[in-house]
Amino acid sequence: MHSSSVPVPDVSVILPCAGFGTRFGAPYSKELHCLAPGVTVLDRSLEGVVELAKSGLNVRLVVVFRTHKLDTVSYLARYAETFQIVFVYQDESFEPGLDGAIRSALPITRGPVALVLPDIVVSGTGSVGSLLAAVRQLDVAGWSVVAAEERDPDTLQQMGALAVAEESGVVTVGAATDKPADPSGFNAFWGMVAVTEEEAHRLPDVVSKGADSPLTGAVALMVERIVNYNTAAG
Repeated sequence: MHSSSVPVPDVSVILPCAGFGTRFGAPYSKELHCLAPGVTVLDRSLEGVVELAKSGLNVRLVVVFRTHKLDTVSYLARYAETFQIVFVYQDESFEPGLDGAIRSALPITRGPVALVLPDIVVSGTGSVGSLLAAVRQLDVAGWSVVAAEERDPDTLQQMGALAVAEESGVVTVGAATDKPADPSGFNAFWGMVAVTEEEAHRLPDVVSKGADSPLTGAVALMVERIVNYNTAAG
């Protein structure tokens, strides 16, 4: 080992960018949609990850992509000095969706793993530090989520729905289902997930249809708003 060798990551972040964005309907990748001069959806979605690096952690960003996402790959160059960025093609032998993207990324992760989606933006007071807080909670629960309250059944049916409850100042997840057919009983949804290295192999089950969600029992860090930029109207 040379002293100039790349540091072992303290935390890894999976950023799945391989989707086709068919619902978005723009000629560019939806995460590159401009929200303000020089600021894209992707920049906003990575704010919490930047905060991890600012706290002194070595962050490995594992970006899952397909060839139609080379614009996103190029754009991420601006983060080359902030994170250790690793790119991996989505393995087509896995499921085509998010769970396949997570499976493609997991072998390259080290340490605790966070799942950050490029089209999900967490906003409001304390939102920037929410992922760091979630990573710090892992010692307690093994799993943690950054989540927002939500009562609208249509929204809950499109998201990772959670039933959360607060006790002695700690909010925990009592039940979790991705895109539930019946959203009754759920009162929140997650925007980011963090998990210990030991449990990270179960991360694909968070978004798999029909799998028992490993998020039951997770600590939830509640934020004001989570915006899903899956549609151009977002």
